[in-house]
Amino acid sequence: MARKFSELTKDMPKDRLARIDKLKQDMHREDVAYRRLQEIRQAFALTQVELAKLMKVNQAAVSKLEAQDDMYVSTLRRIISALGGELHIRASFPDGLEFEITQFTSLSTTPSDS
Repeated sequence: MARKFSELTKDMPKDRLARIDKLKQDMHREDVAYRRLQEIRQAFALTQVELAKLMKVNQAAVSKLEAQDDMYVSTLRRIISALGGELHIRASFPDGLEFEITQFTSLSTTPSDS
């Protein structure tokens, strides 16, 4: 099982935690809808090695995932979960209708998904 982000950060120096908070606030203020996984990881001030430890994979696997243009929903959910978040999938239509897709909420998150 992947470790929680809070476990990783509990022993971090306060100045590093402050930088992480500032980066997250800056990303939120920019209000950009699309982010690459690398940018999300960097907003948490994590290296690929640190994220790999959270996900219980090696650094090369994280590098490969960040470079992918397409991946399984379960893999994306594992990455977001390792960072302490939840993945939500939403469909938006030109007429203003929006739907959250819940079909994938019970997917397995085994390490072999990618």
